[in-house]
Amino acid sequence: MYDRKQPIDYKFKEDITLADLQEYVDSTYNQHYSQGKSQATDMIVDAGFGEGFCIGNIMKYAMRYGKKDDKRKELLKIIHYAIILLGQRQKEREMDMRRFEDEMQEGTE
Repeated sequence: MYDRKQPIDYKFKEDITLADLQEYVDSTYNQHYSQGKSQATDMIVDAGFGEGFCIGNIMKYAMRYGKKDDKRKELLKIIHYAIILLGQRQKEREMDMRRFEDEMQEGTE
């Protein structure tokens, strides 16, 4: 089992990469497509197209890897869309759990 108290000697500099990823994700909230508190991605997810949107963007950036932006930035974009998709899946699981709990509550009344 993983012991959080023990420092990890990352062989592939994952700690640095995660810090870079955090900086990249934070920067996307200040870009031109972020309007107010919502981004276009929020509207796409809310409309029910989030999974396809994220997978499509992951594929797009993977297919053009090394051809447009620098490779590092393209990899950060791929990872960011994967994180968005993971977050969406987590929200769906939470909603399913709430529905289940509501149904169980209704059954006991």
